[in-house]
Amino acid sequence: MGLKNFSACAIIVTATALTLSGCNDSSTNKNTEQVSRSLSEAQKANQSIKLSMFKQEAFITEPKIVDCETQQGTKTTCYEFTTSGAPAGRDPGPFCPRSTTDGADVSGTWFDKQGKGELVDLTGDFILKLDEYYGDEKWVLYDAKTNKVRYTATKESCSGAARPDVEEQYKQNCIECELSYLEDNFSLTYLIPTTPIVSKKSSRLHTVGLALDGTELSGPAPINAILGSYTIAAFDDCGGHINLHQGYHYHSTTGCTNSAPSTDGHAPLIGYAVDGYGIYAMKDAQGNEESLDECRGITDETRGYHYHAASPSENLFIGCLHGESVRAAGGPPPGNKPPPKH
Repeated sequence: MGLKNFSACAIIVTATALTLSGCNDSSTNKNTEQVSRSLSEAQKANQSIKLSMFKQEAFITEPKIVDCETQQGTKTTCYEFTTSGAPAGRDPGPFCPRSTTDGADVSGTWFDKQGKGELVDLTGDFILKLDEYYGDEKWVLYDAKTNKVRYTATKESCSGAARPDVEEQYKQNCIECELSYLEDNFSLTYLIPTTPIVSKKSSRLHTVGLALDGTELSGPAPINAILGSYTIAAFDDCGGHINLHQGYHYHSTTGCTNSAPSTDGHAPLIGYAVDGYGIYAMKDAQGNEESLDECRGITDETRGYHYHAASPSENLFIGCLHGESVRAAGGPPPGNKPPPKH
């Protein structure tokens, strides 16, 4: 089973709502201050977010520059991005197969159990063999009499299965949700520094950044909780799925949000991290990978500091944040709920 060919097609980010248990919180970025001082003005300009890189209709309101403060207390300016929770330019899906005879053309994808490389096709045959794949006979996500796959076919079941404490009736399901389940006027707002600020300590947030189609690059999915409930939180071919709190969001990058190829053969841009640095695909035009730091970042003469995403099945985009990220005054917005299971 391999990744299918696929043509490239608000919550406010706060320390309270989105900070996860530390990723190298006590370690310092090596030589970050020296790197920052050595950057030319042109390189610093190249590190700034370029609005023209985002797809048309990525945002529901025109991005604007606002005053903001980072978690480290630095007063700066940020872009305020407001999105609809849907990827610009395409419809998400498919996700779960409906029958054990369904092929890759009507099915989504899932993480490879080795935690590296490409995503695997979530075909009907894959569903049939989950007990072998994970070495546990409790993996039965289908009705043996009808060959129908059990999946979350309603908003209620979508919501009930996408929780850390899954109730019994929602276990042994393939989880998928629809954009139509989102509340009316659903929106998400993100604040990202207009120009990155090197941080003295690296850190990680629940939200990694924004893809060029205006949807969230999310932090690692809680795989142990998902698999522990005998559920599969299915992705589409682009490495994303939907929940009621984040809308459509990515846990993996497979090329769907890539920018046009660069003239120098560098890996394409896929989006921007919440600290303002660009996130590029893992490999360049020749299929080569860079030698990266702990945050999966590197500095070059053209782009300054920037990240390269991990492979699709690694369940992360970057290792940590090299720059300072923003906190919003007053904490999370009213009614903000804890992050869902997937």
